[in-house]
Amino acid sequence: MSAENDQQLHDADRATPGAASQPSPERNPLTPELELQEVQGSKPGSRYVRVTRRSQRRFQRIEEGEYRATDVALKPRSRAEGAWRGFKRVVVGTPLATSQLLEERLSKFKALAIFASDNLSSSAYATEEMLLVLVLAGTAAFSYSVPIALAIAGLTAIVALSYSQVIRGYPNGGGAYVVAKENLGLGAGLVAGASLIADYVLLVAVSVAAGVAALTSAVPELRDFRIEIAVGFVALLTLANLRGIRESASFFALPTYFFVFCFGGLLVTGLVRLALGHDLVASTPSHAIEPGTQAVTLFLILRAFSSGSAALTGIEAVSNGVPSMKQPESRNAVIVLVWMVIILTCFFVGTTVLAYQIDVVPSESTTVIAQIGEAVFGKNVLFYTLQLATMMILILAANTSFAGLPSLASVMATDRVLPRQFSFRGDRLAFSHGIIVLGLAAIGLLIVFRADTHALIPLYAVGVFVGFTLSQVGLVRHWQGMDSREAKVSLVINAAGAVVTGAVLTIVAATKFIDGAWITLAGIIVLVVAFQRIHSHYIRVEEQLDVEGPEPAPAPVPPPAEVKAGESGRPVIVPVDQINRAVLRTLDYARTMSNNIAAVHVTDQVEEGERLRERWQQTVPDVPLLIIESPYRSFLAPMLAYIDAVDQRDPGAYITVVLPEFVPAHFWEGILHNQSAVPLKRALLHRPNTVIIDVPYHLK
Repeated sequence: MSAENDQQLHDADRATPGAASQPSPERNPLTPELELQEVQGSKPGSRYVRVTRRSQRRFQRIEEGEYRATDVALKPRSRAEGAWRGFKRVVVGTPLATSQLLEERLSKFKALAIFASDNLSSSAYATEEMLLVLVLAGTAAFSYSVPIALAIAGLTAIVALSYSQVIRGYPNGGGAYVVAKENLGLGAGLVAGASLIADYVLLVAVSVAAGVAALTSAVPELRDFRIEIAVGFVALLTLANLRGIRESASFFALPTYFFVFCFGGLLVTGLVRLALGHDLVASTPSHAIEPGTQAVTLFLILRAFSSGSAALTGIEAVSNGVPSMKQPESRNAVIVLVWMVIILTCFFVGTTVLAYQIDVVPSESTTVIAQIGEAVFGKNVLFYTLQLATMMILILAANTSFAGLPSLASVMATDRVLPRQFSFRGDRLAFSHGIIVLGLAAIGLLIVFRADTHALIPLYAVGVFVGFTLSQVGLVRHWQGMDSREAKVSLVINAAGAVVTGAVLTIVAATKFIDGAWITLAGIIVLVVAFQRIHSHYIRVEEQLDVEGPEPAPAPVPPPAEVKAGESGRPVIVPVDQINRAVLRTLDYARTMSNNIAAVHVTDQVEEGERLRERWQQTVPDVPLLIIESPYRSFLAPMLAYIDAVDQRDPGAYITVVLPEFVPAHFWEGILHNQSAVPLKRALLHRPNTVIIDVPYHLK
């Protein structure tokens, strides 16, 4: 029987690439040929080695010491776990492997629907916000609306041109945060990042509130339920984005282009009818804003300009989402940006011209777009179709934030200014933590401000222009010192952008401060302080755990005297994420128990595992390191499957799992770390013949 199995193993080794170099199981029981054999039989006299069928193997061998977890290893281990996974598949979708990330990239057609929906939707309320300020000086002040709209269109062109430089210079995403951090320092980067996060959260709240306002304009009976409707829409958007960016783009593309068709049809029809001499006059809406008697001053014009500048929101989203584009990423992103700006300019200026020509008066219950639609189409099926399209784009405009903020948060988490969990991808390769936090924050704002667009708008534009200005100043610093003609042209473009956006930021902050901009500014300050605290914590942890730090690393401890040379001893498994003092101390303790130790690293990035192996061989050459690739980014299932595979080599024998854990100095710091040992301990408590040992490393 033994000779037959030896021959089977030899044949299987020849069929497996690189298997010839794998140490034999007898020499190292903790690094078995996991996908080839397992021990059968419960009694010592009846045990035998069986070659596992390929379809039943938990692991696929990549090369010596490296394995890939198969679907068998990732199967649910209980009915409850199976039910939970089934529920997630129904709600979120079937998990996607990390290798499928390239397939999730967006075409230009889908990218425009995702990243431009916010920018395009602002044309549905930017004109109204501008008129709400001008009406304070009476309806005669509406004559200033068209010149102000043209000035905002010019500002849009300058900002878009500047952001095209951001896209080309920083194609890895992060937008204003990365530009400011790399050129102006970490502090400026944190301010830019905080302003973008505040902008994205407010975008969701404003867009959904405006969409609900469009709905209640068509169906006034729903006005008393606007908060509940708004919260429901945010929940649906959150759920849709958890299903992955490509699937959400497919879902949202149709409503976006439906709005472009309907809104474009409204403007073309209205302008053509005016050109042909048709008498178009908007009817007086219910709850119309009473015209004021203020004088038309420069301050009033600047206030109207700052309110109308809400049309620029969303331009930065393309620069944050460059990595989501299909190759060539930068070129495709610039094309999407150009398309977006052209459509926005036509929509915003066209809406303002129509509103002025047909004497639209802002109202508390009827939107400007609804009044224009009724005047151009009449209150018929075309009017209700326009309102439906407007409601859909305003709500789906929030999806720009769901595409932009999680990507930005992942970059910031990689830089250790946000909890590292924000850099993890969920089952559908989306940054799930960022999506969920964004949804909850937006729901909180909608409840506090009662889903009122006019109450939320003053909070909105400040964060946008903080990011705009810092990115332009950062690019000016970037181009300084370069002698090429292209660099000099870019410097001039970005310098002009910095001056213009800085001036607009000053105007917006001054004119909107009392109305609510102070809340956004205070929120940005709070976020910056939180980012600094988080960054300081990660730096302290790294310094204390660094094996090359000022304090000497612990020297290796020899195995216990009762374990003779050449004997393996009881199996001891040490899960590791990286090489640090906590891991070395845990290995030090493990050596006191056995000579049969294996470190196991579970990863979804094979390249990172290879870099860890190179450093491991230099630092801990006496302990073998196994790397298990987890294609669906799971840590627990592959680790448990590996322990099962080791157990099947000698069923009934004790297996010791020694867990390295560092204990933060403050309880709140625990949420900044993955804490993967906690679910592993919970799972191992129900496993027979398994000993769990914690080796805590207390941080100062």
